[in-house]
Amino acid sequence: MDLAVFLQFVLAGLSAGSIYALIALGFSVINNATGIVNFAQGDFAVLGAFLAYTVLVGMGFPYWLAFLGGVLFASLIGFFLWSFILTRAKSREIILLVFVTVGFSISLHGIIKEVWGKRPLSLPPISHSNLKLGAFLIDSQYLWIIVITLTAFLLLHFFFKHTIWGKAIRAVAVDRKAAAMVGIPVKKVITLSFALAGALGGLAGILVAPVWPLSFESGVYLGLKGFAAAVLGGYGSFPGALIGGLLLGLIEGIGGYFTSAFKNLIAYSLLFIVLLLRPQGLLGSHEDEKL
Repeated sequence: MDLAVFLQFVLAGLSAGSIYALIALGFSVINNATGIVNFAQGDFAVLGAFLAYTVLVGMGFPYWLAFLGGVLFASLIGFFLWSFILTRAKSREIILLVFVTVGFSISLHGIIKEVWGKRPLSLPPISHSNLKLGAFLIDSQYLWIIVITLTAFLLLHFFFKHTIWGKAIRAVAVDRKAAAMVGIPVKKVITLSFALAGALGGLAGILVAPVWPLSFESGVYLGLKGFAAAVLGGYGSFPGALIGGLLLGLIEGIGGYFTSAFKNLIAYSLLFIVLLLRPQGLLGSHEDEKL
């Protein structure tokens, strides 16, 4: 075994897992607020990355502005999905609203293709310098992905534990009717949840675009990976989303070192085994998740 090459695969796996974790966190935010599985979550990532590409490469603005613009744009799409699509559905059945998100995702594919074309797009890396520790060369973009993901997770934890709006989302997740009775604006809280999920998706897309070229259909792949990470960690659990994403990416990375053709098979076989033995996921519970 070449240790340096093996560690490269481990680092790449952890960075991929960080992306899955960000998308899984978006799934969890919306699920805890509404019970809906939002299948457009992966498309938020593509939209955020493509808007950042336009601002950075097409318009020549600084990276930080493109970064901020992409995250805000994806957040606005999340806001739009809830405020102008899902709230106007005549049925309140969860399963029907889930199908609405599927239709919204398909619509986004067409819009993205018309606006940005079919050609995959890549963002420049945040930093062009790499670190070298002996024979181990560390791609700085991988480190940016991991560090920013962990920072986002800690900020999210602080938001839900120590802010009024975070506590309001937790209250709505526990009992929507009781939250409304004590004066919590439930509709605004859910709107905030969708905007927050959009921002998390946009962040994931901007971070991964320098490593993986994204196309108008990449949201399907990213969404499925993020959903698998959320289920693996325990659907609706924030720590579970982080651990599920990192574990899924790590297994893919290690599997890719030994046999790249079967890395997805190895990762999903583990997911299958975990769900057989522990259907609620690694950190989930049989009870409704309390934020």
